[in-house]
Amino acid sequence: MSPMLKPGSAWSDAYDRCVSAAPQAFHDDRVLNHWGGFWQRDGHPEPAASPVDGTAIAGPPRLDRATAQRAVRAGLDEHRLWRHVPLAERKARVTAALEAMTAHRDLLTLLLVWEIGKPWKLAAADVDRCIEGVHWYVGEIDRMIGGRVPLGGPVSNIASWNYPMSVLMHAMLVQALAGNAVIAKAPTDGGLACLTLATALAAQEGLPFTLVSGGGAELSPALVRGKELGCVSFVGGRDAGGQVATSLADLGHRHVLEQEGLNCWGVWEYGNWELLTGQIRKSFDYAKQRCTAYPRFVVQRSLFHEFLAAYLPAVRSVRFGHPLAVEGPDDPPPDLDFGPLITNAKVKELTDQVDEAVAKGGVPLYRGSLDDGLFLPGQDTSAYLAPVAVLAPPRSSPLFHAEPFGPVDTIVLVDTEAELLAAMNASNGALVATISCDDEETVRRLAPEVRAFKVGVNAPRSRGDREELFGGLGASWRGAFVGGELLVRAVTQGSDTERLPGNFPGYTLLPTSR
Repeated sequence: MSPMLKPGSAWSDAYDRCVSAAPQAFHDDRVLNHWGGFWQRDGHPEPAASPVDGTAIAGPPRLDRATAQRAVRAGLDEHRLWRHVPLAERKARVTAALEAMTAHRDLLTLLLVWEIGKPWKLAAADVDRCIEGVHWYVGEIDRMIGGRVPLGGPVSNIASWNYPMSVLMHAMLVQALAGNAVIAKAPTDGGLACLTLATALAAQEGLPFTLVSGGGAELSPALVRGKELGCVSFVGGRDAGGQVATSLADLGHRHVLEQEGLNCWGVWEYGNWELLTGQIRKSFDYAKQRCTAYPRFVVQRSLFHEFLAAYLPAVRSVRFGHPLAVEGPDDPPPDLDFGPLITNAKVKELTDQVDEAVAKGGVPLYRGSLDDGLFLPGQDTSAYLAPVAVLAPPRSSPLFHAEPFGPVDTIVLVDTEAELLAAMNASNGALVATISCDDEETVRRLAPEVRAFKVGVNAPRSRGDREELFGGLGASWRGAFVGGELLVRAVTQGSDTERLPGNFPGYTLLPTSR
């Protein structure tokens, strides 16, 4: 029997449920922006399509520059009131918003499936990590906020599309809990409806949230350079992050700029191949479309035959396809490692990069086929890419030095420890790295030389939740580090002489624990 779309899970079903849950934010024909304490039917909605199968979905209502500036000024007005709201009341309102999101958990999950292509289990985890993580902050905020005050203006958030809830909405809720009004730009490529619903649920509880859509060129003067802002938080690529950093250079704004880096997994004097096989399979979650993915393996040449015997079964076992394709109407959504990439343009970009790398001498170690995916009969599969692995990509290839943000692995062979470290540091800083090595003394010697904020030993590292800190070294991070207490410190003011842990133009201060 051919797979079918799970009944009740169509985009039209999801949007109808949004209209019922938050009619103030969702009209029959478009999604609204929220600023000045009201839902505004302004901006120019752009057409949008789901990466899942090309279905038309709600597009971002893009504001012009003047309206964005009015929205930021209105956010400052909200901030001046909210910063004086007692902490107990802030905790109560944030908790009420979390309870509302919990009640709509499955709808938020379904929206993520359609808008950014996450399989159901991973989309649900994104929602749950947001809710559970902020609940933890509500319980811990009293000790974190002691002796600190909110910033002088609202926090402006510009984030990528891949984690709308567990990164962006999570940060927004903690920023408000700490006493700040919050401004966010909806990512252009996906997550609009999910963020709009979550914002509507938060705004109903009185949280000072602004959510607007628009292009970077139009919104940056307000959302990055606005004199009203207390902090700018950015999550995205190095090119865009560099532009934000340049814009901030002369303003003195507090800032948190998380940028990409080539996270590397080194294999040196190692023998637990069964463990590594499972870890490699897990590394393909969400098609490696996350900032802590591992797309580069740096392998001791003398171990390559054993590494290959561990790697190929892992990559061949990866399951991908339509996140809502089921055999029977009562079946749960399929248990997939990943669905589509965020756009078909991204598929073309990576396919071209792989072809070019191979043409210039890279070895096509593995190249999967869409025939192995789970799809509906006749569906659009243009945004899907099967796993690919390239051995020894040429140095001229973007795959050699940059994060692909897709299911494309590159493997580099080395003969000495110096070569291992040079290859693992190819991108001048990363968020995470791992060394698989059986000798503890060797690991203790090598790990400090890897330019990553977190270095795992025989296990991957991740962004983390709750108490776990997060940041980046080198060009992968600018500004204050976050996670745990540091997230609250980044969006509050302490003493005049305080030096925040972070990577700033004048200093780099690492926390004692990473």
